[in-house]
Amino acid sequence: MALVDSLQLGSIEQFCKAAELGSFTAAAEVFGVTPAAVSRSISRLERRLGVRLFSRTTRSVKVTNEGQLYWKECQLALDQIAEAERAITGAQTVPSGLLRISVSAAYGTFRLLPLVPLFTTAYPQIELEVSISDKIIDFVEDGFDVAIRLGVQRDSRLVAYKLEDALLGVFGTPEYLSKKGTPHSLDDLDAHDCIQYISPNSGRPNPWLFKGGKGKEIEQPIQSRMRVHNDALGCVAWASAGGGLYQTYRFATTNAVERGELQEVLQKYAGCSRPFYILYPQNRHLSAKVRTFVDFLRSTVTARPTQ
Repeated sequence: MALVDSLQLGSIEQFCKAAELGSFTAAAEVFGVTPAAVSRSISRLERRLGVRLFSRTTRSVKVTNEGQLYWKECQLALDQIAEAERAITGAQTVPSGLLRISVSAAYGTFRLLPLVPLFTTAYPQIELEVSISDKIIDFVEDGFDVAIRLGVQRDSRLVAYKLEDALLGVFGTPEYLSKKGTPHSLDDLDAHDCIQYISPNSGRPNPWLFKGGKGKEIEQPIQSRMRVHNDALGCVAWASAGGGLYQTYRFATTNAVERGELQEVLQKYAGCSRPFYILYPQNRHLSAKVRTFVDFLRSTVTARPTQ
């Protein structure tokens, strides 16, 4: 396959900008050329690739499915070229640009977002977009720079750093416990309304974890008629409304416990945790904005007291 020449590289840059802005005219203004010139460049790309990158009408242009894939791959390559040039020329200056982060619901709400003001104050030239979802992502197709997820990631294409082991606890409202009684053993859970979280990735309920004798970890089977799909925060809200017991991370309930709105039960069986990792694609030239964010989060979370 022939190497990409300067003309093709220019066409790729114009294509990526048109895809980003959704307009040939807007892309032309960025590059100081005519909309017709941008259209011709993209047409050359389409002929070379043998696919349609845009669907065109008299009023608008829209990126095709093939165009979406090509755009994400090309933009990643252009970003790497720019970072390589800055590294070689010593022009790796103040971190800047758009940083897109995917984070799971509980960690995003209770761990990441409270730290964001510190980061945006320290790095005012970085724009942040935070997507809060428990679903698995594709970094290239979905266009994310970093992700924060639960559990070990077995993917050689990704770099993974552990942020913390988040301690678990079982919580209910004082009103619920007054009505149903406080459980003192794991067997007592059979008589309680236990709220289950159904993972969007496995389609199965997350097991409840406890420490038994000699520190042995126990996976306790939970039989329940109360389930929430895809949103762990929905389980917290349900338990906080007096709907039952729910096992979640202590960091998600700290404030509610301090206010007396939730109480932790079965503490003699507590001590289990789940690990959270920060992930990013294994690129040879890591962008300054990604490196800065990863370093910030690792140092900040490590310095924070465990809950």
